[in-house]
Amino acid sequence: MTASSSVITGQPKARPLNKSDYKTLGLSSLGGTLEFYDFVIFVFFTGTLTQLFFPGDNEFIAQMKTLGIFAAGYLARPIGGVIMAHYGDIIGRKRMFTLSIFLMALPTMVIGLLPTYETLGVMAPVLLLLMRILQGAAIGGEMPGAWVFIAEHTPEQRYGLGVGTLTSGITGGILLGSIVAICVQRSYSIAEINEFAWRIPFILGGVFGFISVYLRKFLQETPIFKEMAEKKALAQELPIKTVIRSHKEATIITAILTWSLSTAIVVTILMTPTIVLEKMYHIDRTISLEANCVATAMLSLGCVMWGWISDKVDARVYMTAAWGGLAIAAYYFYSTLSPEISGGELMFNYGLMGLFAGACATLPIISTRAFPPAIRFTGLSFAYNLAYAIFGGLTPMITGAWLQHSAMAPAYYVGVVSLLAIAVSFLPISYKGWQAKEKAIRSTTGKAIIAD
Repeated sequence: MTASSSVITGQPKARPLNKSDYKTLGLSSLGGTLEFYDFVIFVFFTGTLTQLFFPGDNEFIAQMKTLGIFAAGYLARPIGGVIMAHYGDIIGRKRMFTLSIFLMALPTMVIGLLPTYETLGVMAPVLLLLMRILQGAAIGGEMPGAWVFIAEHTPEQRYGLGVGTLTSGITGGILLGSIVAICVQRSYSIAEINEFAWRIPFILGGVFGFISVYLRKFLQETPIFKEMAEKKALAQELPIKTVIRSHKEATIITAILTWSLSTAIVVTILMTPTIVLEKMYHIDRTISLEANCVATAMLSLGCVMWGWISDKVDARVYMTAAWGGLAIAAYYFYSTLSPEISGGELMFNYGLMGLFAGACATLPIISTRAFPPAIRFTGLSFAYNLAYAIFGGLTPMITGAWLQHSAMAPAYYVGVVSLLAIAVSFLPISYKGWQAKEKAIRSTTGKAIIAD
């Protein structure tokens, strides 16, 4: 493989990992951790925010309003994602990678300073909604940008490990949020939390975000983008137009896998502590958060594990093992829940489910390869964010409503989307990458579509 062939494969050629690789992966993962913390800290204080911004409403209605604001962050993702991805494919990955984290830090800081309903009336939840939308637009550019950035820096034989490690760093933001929530819960009374302490995690998140902006100054543009720019191989038309016209299969596969990822994160990690453990089974909030902390740590470990495995075996094998294992672990976890469950058993079962929830790392591993480099950022961002806006936004509301009828609703939901993830892994573009489509077209027309 020649150096120039990296534009064709979309990955740097095989070589040992060097100091620059570790620096890039480390700084990118840390930045992803801090930014995703900003996005998810909202969910750890859903109950508090419900009381402060929707006082006096029926408890269920008020909770659904707060979950609706949480979901609004997902609905805003396609707008921010497509815009930032467009410029990421035209002027460079690094610039958009830095911009996205700045756009996350600012509204997070503002949420921590917002007056509540008692002070500002109906404008308080309106401003909270606006800040959540800005957060959604920022995260829409961050995650696809991070995956593409690492995929185009990591040598091909360590591709899965690199992407999995980055995803682990991003999910580490949930772990950081869980730890901060535990610290606040242990350090302050309920009255103090409602009065002022709930603001601390958001203000801290704003500080974390601005630190991440500074850290990303030390990253370099991806070698793949540099080479495309030198060879004038960048997109010749609007990248989104090329994606919609020529890469429908990759878009659909990415959308389905995004549904699976959003379920693994939103249902098993974000919703379960507050909505399932605390409200349904009346498990102590501190124990619930500690168990969630264990599950999130195992989630991050699982991302690395499945990324490493993906470099060793066929996609159909690791997808079946990862998502099949998640379906089984989720069914076992939710079926064993009861108000009398011990803390140790809860943590073990939750941690096991968290390890298999690391299957979410298979989305970027498969989908980044499904799009050619010239429109990769736009393709991944468009499909991922559009699907997340739909499924990530509706999932907490559907699951919350379903839980009114069945305590096993989360397990059934996870099982369905896990089977869908396994099914799409058997499509050629999933286990062979976008070159599978090129070979098929070349075999019938004699023409390549590399420039596309």
